[in-house]
Amino acid sequence: MGGGEKYDTEPAIISIFAGAGGDDAEDCAKILFEMYLKFSDKQNYTLDILDQNQNTLGGYKNISFEISGKGVYGKLKNESGVHRIVRKSPFNSKSKRQTSFVLVDVLPKLPKKDFVIDENEFEITFAKSQGAGGQNVNKRETAVRIVHPKTGFSFFVSKERTQERNKEIALDMMRAKLYKKHQEDEEKKEKGLTVSDKVKIEWGSQIRSYVFDPYQMIKDHRTNIEIKDINKVLNGNLEKFISTPD
Repeated sequence: MGGGEKYDTEPAIISIFAGAGGDDAEDCAKILFEMYLKFSDKQNYTLDILDQNQNTLGGYKNISFEISGKGVYGKLKNESGVHRIVRKSPFNSKSKRQTSFVLVDVLPKLPKKDFVIDENEFEITFAKSQGAGGQNVNKRETAVRIVHPKTGFSFFVSKERTQERNKEIALDMMRAKLYKKHQEDEEKKEKGLTVSDKVKIEWGSQIRSYVFDPYQMIKDHRTNIEIKDINKVLNGNLEKFISTPD
């Protein structure tokens, strides 16, 4: 699904974005991040947070991280897509059921020589690093935002203490994103399909559903694999989902 098998042995750059739904969706983004963190721990991989936009309740509006280890991208590339979570809302006094959507974007970390990008194509700005709730945690403008106007892709990196290192990480992320788009566009053209840029984080586009209530089940809509032990999956046991072929 975009990228073939060429970079299956490379590290993976993963970004998680909460869809509409405020605190609920952002809490669900946290649930998925913790699932990948536990998966990484079980596999003895290394997870390194690149940037996080956390709300005051501990949820994530978005978070980006790199997972390093043998064959990471090959294992996790098919996690890309919209994930749907149905549960009783912990933020609603009447515990009403809430459906939230979270987008997971998985990219390979590419060797620089494999896909060359021109810095002149991007808008690059610098800012102060921010903590939870948008508070500035750095007096110097070391955080970097890179925008690709043609596609609208953007990355914000605040992990490192220098502009140059954050810029390098952001460019790596942009390189991977543009490479993946290029590959997917070529695949669509070969099939005679229309090329479109954006995935909608909403009903009908989900690849997997996590249902907590009124019953418990996780279902992958591409393979129809169903697992009733939802806690086992959220604790990082993703093998039945990630071992399926493209």
